[in-house]
Amino acid sequence: MNTRDEDAVALAAGLRLAMGRIVRRLRQAHAVGDLTLSGVSVLARLAAAGPDSPGSLAELERVRPQAMATTLAGLERRGLVSRAPDAADGRRAVVSVTAAGRSVLEERRSESVERLARALDEFTPQERAALRAAMPLLDRLADRL
Repeated sequence: MNTRDEDAVALAAGLRLAMGRIVRRLRQAHAVGDLTLSGVSVLARLAAAGPDSPGSLAELERVRPQAMATTLAGLERRGLVSRAPDAADGRRAVVSVTAAGRSVLEERRSESVERLARALDEFTPQERAALRAAMPLLDRLADRL
């Protein structure tokens, strides 16, 4: 392994640990019985991209159709998504986020954003600028995973 490869591996290990700690701490801040991470991800995807089929959602979220069915059933039971026949193909279902789902998603986002903002208050302007500058790279990294 050459030096560049070792550097990439060390950076990858550091990123994985830091991102894992951030996600765990944000997740721990939410109440017991709150939405699962996969449920939040599905709600966010539906809110951003619009209605979609369960099969397509499973593919986009990179989970098995059975796992997506379980996630959607939980969201539907809580009234956060609704299911309707596809207008183009009545055999297929289309899932949409409900007003209650949008509200829960916004509340959760607000809590997480507020918690992150409080933590960032302790950072210097230069440190915040460095984090801001890294955002496009982190987005690009997420797209490649």
